[in-house]
Amino acid sequence: MATPATTDPRTALRSGLPDRYLTPEDIKELFDLPSIETVYAWRKKRVGPPGFRVGKHLRFDPATVRAWVNDRMEIDAV
Repeated sequence: MATPATTDPRTALRSGLPDRYLTPEDIKELFDLPSIETVYAWRKKRVGPPGFRVGKHLRFDPATVRAWVNDRMEIDAV
């Protein structure tokens, strides 16, 4: 996934996500995280967008990531 022009994940989500499942590297770039380990730590702590396994590979559904961001925005707005 190309690096977004801005580090705001909402802008990247509004501009459209790819029509494929996202990789942990995509999530790292999308949220401008310091390392890929952060994605795995989020998953372990269940604080990030929900992912799923395809064999040994971790993947994220773009629609689920978008919904997760929207939920976070609602929580932060309260």
